[in-house]
Amino acid sequence: MSSADHTRDPCPWVILNDFGGAFSMGAVGGGIWYGIKGARNSPRGERFVGAISSIKARAPVTGGNFGVWGGMFSTFDCAVKGWRQKEDAWNAIISGFMTGGCLALRSGPRSALGSAVACGILLGVFEGVGVLMSRVFSESQRPQMAPCKRLFSS
Repeated sequence: MSSADHTRDPCPWVILNDFGGAFSMGAVGGGIWYGIKGARNSPRGERFVGAISSIKARAPVTGGNFGVWGGMFSTFDCAVKGWRQKEDAWNAIISGFMTGGCLALRSGPRSALGSAVACGILLGVFEGVGVLMSRVFSESQRPQMAPCKRLFSS
């Protein structure tokens, strides 16, 4: 018996969607970051031009880096879901571990293992905070017992 979530799109579309979303977040965040950085590092009369040239040079690179991470994570997430036939927090932790390791593989096995562990821990923290937040907010939705009347009044 499979516990697949049939409300989501099939994995190829999820991967493309996550890649595009991560690229967009990286490009927007990089645009803000490098716009401020370019303006600060430019002479007083050239701040706007410096900000625009810095954004044009670096924001797409940052977006691409985010997109690669997001696409690779989503690919591993789909593969792990297919392999485990479960939808739980371990899928994201395993996918983060594998993504971190693959992205650092060119630096050697030791670096890849360190990056894999760091990404796995990071995703574990994210999943843990998500579970904790859902529990905290679900507590307020539980029906509360009506307050009891005092049996003995003085």
